[in-house]
Amino acid sequence: MPEICRFYGIVIKMYFADHAPPHFHAEYAEHEARIAIDTLAVISGKLPPRAMGLVAEWATLHQQELSGLWDQAKRLEPLHRLDPLP
Repeated sequence: MPEICRFYGIVIKMYFADHAPPHFHAEYAEHEARIAIDTLAVISGKLPPRAMGLVAEWATLHQQELSGLWDQAKRLEPLHRLDPLP
């Protein structure tokens, strides 16, 4: 699963040819969550509140890019990295 971003100890990944709905995976320490790209709702898993807040802030900034990466991943095309939070 390609890593598309890393910031403040949080790793954001996206699987190739993953199942719907469009989502990304966020990992922080031993925690992991799957987060919908369109609504930024947690589909499964859980992150600590502070980490979830940072992920939501980052995802809001990159929502269109995440949608594009999802489309690329569905076509098994290489994924580029996204900028971390400043």
